[in-house]
Amino acid sequence: MAGMTTAMNVGADGLLPLPWLAAPLRQALAQPGHALLLVAAPGVGALEFQLTLAQAWLCEAAVDDRPCGQCTSCRLFQARTHPDLKVLLPETLRVELGWSEAGEDSEGGKKKPSKQIRIDEVRGAIDWIVKTTSRGRAKVLVVHPAEALNPVGANALLKTLEEPPAGARLLLSCSDAEHLLPTVRSRCQRLGLPAPAPADAAAWLEGQGVKDGIDLLAACAGRPLDALNLHRAGVNAAAWAALPRALAQGHAGAWAGWPLPRTIDTLQKLCHDLLAAAAGAAPRYFPAGSLPAARGGIAPLLAWAEELNRVARQAEHPWSEALLVDSLVTRGRQALATLGR
Repeated sequence: MAGMTTAMNVGADGLLPLPWLAAPLRQALAQPGHALLLVAAPGVGALEFQLTLAQAWLCEAAVDDRPCGQCTSCRLFQARTHPDLKVLLPETLRVELGWSEAGEDSEGGKKKPSKQIRIDEVRGAIDWIVKTTSRGRAKVLVVHPAEALNPVGANALLKTLEEPPAGARLLLSCSDAEHLLPTVRSRCQRLGLPAPAPADAAAWLEGQGVKDGIDLLAACAGRPLDALNLHRAGVNAAAWAALPRALAQGHAGAWAGWPLPRTIDTLQKLCHDLLAAAAGAAPRYFPAGSLPAARGGIAPLLAWAEELNRVARQAEHPWSEALLVDSLVTRGRQALATLGR
């Protein structure tokens, strides 16, 4: 998860958590209104931006259109104890960030963290936001990502979005606004957070110790936080470029120890590039020279793509992960073997 790997807000040094947040931060601070919907691709820094903007709204000594990082409010913010900030995240994300532990069921065993923002959390936030501010600046509610609100939770938030109490600010994020209720979209001003230019992202990655940043950025569709996480998971450019050959050989062990979502995402990217190559187009995620030659029809690859999509849609199914990955890699190898005939 992208947010795990970087600073989440402005620290005592006054530096932004991500350098490409500066221009959109200035734009957001110049916008009037109480509700902002940030639209950003995953891996670009949506949560970092939301928290930095919330910190700026609450900062008591803002400098150069950004929080100072040193006032009492900023110190409370950095410690995640600011009384005028509430952050609604799915439990899965809180656990990944280290902000909470996975819950326990009624019998004392671990229960699977929820991928949704629960309705009782939304109602609690609504009750919280109508109370008087503690430090007199504002009360800020951050919701990330807004797609994690189920319809009941989203509808519960509508009245607050439309008629907020004095001093309240709501900051929602999403990767695709079309996935939100129209009534939610219509009550928010919208701001886009673009990915940084590849050269800027590669320079930042190099500062994080990633020497093959351009290649990993290609592997991650230009999303620098995803590229950093791939690097920190031990996947370098050479290992990434070796995956098409592993698929052609049916070597599922190349994905051993990978989280299932990352494995499925990588296989989908590989399938995409194989289809592109079969159609005479340039690949997007893998080096062209790493892809097996594509000769013949593309029907087997299309069938494999549909299977990958089906598995991705059923992410909550209690799969036997090793068997599933072996099956998916076998299907991919068979599709390649068909193309090679």
